Amino acid sequence: QVQLVESGGGLVQVGDSLRLSCAASGRTASTAAMGWFRQAPGKERDFVAAITNSGLNKYYADSVKGRFTISRDNALNTVYLQMNSLKPEDTAVYYCAADRILTRYARDYDYWGQGTQVTVSS
Repeated sequence: QVQLVESGGGLVQVGDSLRLSCAASGRTASTAAMGWFRQAPGKERDFVAAITNSGLNKYYADSVKGRFTISRDNALNTVYLQMNSLKPEDTAVYYCAADRILTRYARDYDYWGQGTQVTVSS
């Protein structure tokens, strides 16, 4: 019912910035929140940030708080993740996901994009 496509990943150096985008299509009215997750090789898929469809409520993982900003443009059905002051530990595949309720748990999300690679070199 909902399709998500991430873009904006790439290879950057420590301290650089990237902006990831997640374009949603389909029956987006069925979702109430969007989240970003990331997964490094050999590690679990970790929560990064989430935002309600209204944009009024945001939630960040401690590891990215103060460096990353989640936002959305409802007219474009797009959610963004602005990543500043990137560190090597930010290297991962980043996924966006849609859910009915704002949550930090991956298992609660109903729809997922295919991911976009972010690599931060030292």
